[in-house]
Amino acid sequence: METFPLGPFAVARDGAFRPREAGPPPALRFRWRGRRCEAALRADGLRLAAIAGRVPSTAERGADRDLAFQAVAALPGLLPAGWRLRLLPDHRIQVEQETAAVPTATGVIAAMVRFALALDPCLDRLEQTPFARKREDG
Repeated sequence: METFPLGPFAVARDGAFRPREAGPPPALRFRWRGRRCEAALRADGLRLAAIAGRVPSTAERGADRDLAFQAVAALPGLLPAGWRLRLLPDHRIQVEQETAAVPTATGVIAAMVRFALALDPCLDRLEQTPFARKREDG
């Protein structure tokens, strides 16, 4: 099927959207409620991820890590089916969703909006705890 290039993406005449080259998947990055989010387009589908917050390190004076871990432990119950929660080595809390279908360009945007809106209960819970009020800048 004939495609045309759009940055790192190949777009088919029917609107199907996929990476042009092998290697790290190209991504659209956006922010939702001050959090960094990403929609990475893979050959086999779309991976959506957001940095929802950060657990304080042991080096941060006065940080209530127990409260932070209690809040993180409650998050999986707030996530839609099939979503994952990961605590990254640098203490960031990442929420992920993967879809198996190769989307269209408009489908990617729609998936980004659905992901951001479904993320809200998780962010609301984190924002109720003192450790998460500090936004992630990176």
